[in-house]
Amino acid sequence: AYLLVMLRDTTAEQKARTFLEDANRLLEDRVRVRTRELEVRNRELQDFAYVASHDLQEPLRKVQAFGDGLAERWGEELGEEGRDYLRRMREAAGRMRRLIDDLLSFSRITSRGRPFLSTELDQPLREALADLELRVEESGARVEAAPLPVIDADAAQMRQLFQNLLGNALKYHRPGEAPRVRVWAEEATDDEVGDLFDGKRVRLLVQDEGIGFDERYLDRIFSPFQRLHGRGEYEGTGIGLAVCRRIAERHGGAITARSAPGAGATFVVTLPVRHGSGEERA
Repeated sequence: AYLLVMLRDTTAEQKARTFLEDANRLLEDRVRVRTRELEVRNRELQDFAYVASHDLQEPLRKVQAFGDGLAERWGEELGEEGRDYLRRMREAAGRMRRLIDDLLSFSRITSRGRPFLSTELDQPLREALADLELRVEESGARVEAAPLPVIDADAAQMRQLFQNLLGNALKYHRPGEAPRVRVWAEEATDDEVGDLFDGKRVRLLVQDEGIGFDERYLDRIFSPFQRLHGRGEYEGTGIGLAVCRRIAERHGGAITARSAPGAGATFVVTLPVRHGSGEERA
């Protein structure tokens, strides 16, 4: 009787083990299928954004060219109201140009990304500051940067990341005050990032003393085309921080921010230090 009970128990365990193995295989198959579907859809969306933006370039060039020609040759004859219409048309064309450029940048993050190589982050930061040199001078901004680490990264996208974050810090300063921005790096701890990464991680921090924002809108600011302020208050298309998030995610990282209205903002980008030989995320 004891032997029969053991046989029954063994058979039940085998059936349970077989059931769990079959369930796991089924789940893994579904995950693989779903992952492939998402990858295909993501590529299709990227291709659509790239082609659509490219197709919009030529007619927009014509609108801008004809608008410029009209203003130059017949501007005085249009009268005050006509010149106002023309000005609005040219400003709208300029906004569309910036939107197309930003949309192209957003779509190219994964489709045109370069392999990850050992990168001294001080270099892309210097390049970003050089691109923003005129804005820094005009605003009287003070930018303080501590030495940054070496990580595996796409250097061009790191430059784009710094340029967007620094550009935001220069833009959203308090009225009547010159912007002040700090950039530094820290080693990230396991408690701060949980199971998001394996291996050593760093945090890149960009801090300003500007107008800040309510953290209730934290998710919103990293979504494409989302703005917390009207177009008349601050220029921009609402793509910059979405680009930053996509760059961070492509590098296996994440981005967040700490802020409060009137108290400035600190943007925090957490990134792995190493990716392995030539590893690249789509």
